[in-house]
Amino acid sequence: MSAEKATTTEKTAIGIAHSKLILIGEHAVVHGQPAIAIPFPLVGVESVVEQVPGTVKIDTTFYHGPLTLAPESLHGIVQCIQGTLEYLNMPCQDLLIRIKSSIPPGKGLGSSASVAISVVRSLFAYFNEDYTDEDLLRLANIAETFAHGAPSGIDTLTITSQSPVWYEKEHPIDFIELSDDFHFVVADSGRIGDTRLAVESVAHLVKMAPKKIHRKLERIGKLTHHAKQALEKKGKHILGHMLNEAQKELEALGVSDAGLNRLINFARKEGALGAKLTGGGNGGCIIALAQNEVHSRQLADKLRKFGAHAVWPFVLKGNKDK
Repeated sequence: MSAEKATTTEKTAIGIAHSKLILIGEHAVVHGQPAIAIPFPLVGVESVVEQVPGTVKIDTTFYHGPLTLAPESLHGIVQCIQGTLEYLNMPCQDLLIRIKSSIPPGKGLGSSASVAISVVRSLFAYFNEDYTDEDLLRLANIAETFAHGAPSGIDTLTITSQSPVWYEKEHPIDFIELSDDFHFVVADSGRIGDTRLAVESVAHLVKMAPKKIHRKLERIGKLTHHAKQALEKKGKHILGHMLNEAQKELEALGVSDAGLNRLINFARKEGALGAKLTGGGNGGCIIALAQNEVHSRQLADKLRKFGAHAVWPFVLKGNKDK
């Protein structure tokens, strides 16, 4: 799906958003280290707003009914909808919001953020109002705060971007210009991870052994700096090594698990230049750096046969003139 601005007709409005992946820096980013996130256009969300008299209703794959009776798992998006309507000075009534997502939830792909962004875009379009990037991020982060407790903000930012994002708390956002094409394969373990629980578990480790854990988080930060240079300077093999080294630190932080490690080790054995978990971990997905386009297709096929729940090969296009 594209992340272009929402489109609108007289009685209906549509908002769309693509997905995202953390390439490197997850968990460390929550504690002040940098992270690199990349847009992932192969899956996304569409939100359609229609005029329907009565209380506001939402229609999703697992719930259809009044906004006020939505299950707890949807409370973040409920608050996001209410907050957006309040910002627009519009009453919370006479709307049906249909949410269609191809993003598997709980897999570190930014599902909750993509839903929030598509919903905010569709509501602004429905009421024919313009929004700034700041409006979009702030309103979408209402849902993210509910979903993740203390989100870094990187999900919403990357979902609204077309380029890899360099993110560091309390620093200006930077976008990474690639010098070459980088071919990746994302493989879904088939198990849902809990980002909030994983973030809290690392925060607990920081309290229990601050010096030791901060050293690990700082090392992830250094690896992330090297990864940025590799992306900018055609350094595929260096990038692969950085991904592998980051995975070691994530395993030491307790956020990887046997199922993820099995996929990661298989990808490396089949020629991946590097592989690691992506997102919160303990379930969810892995990302592997392939050698080239042909290898990415071969690796994707092998991961499918090996038992990955779903597999997506994709490419980040670079500026070859650099």
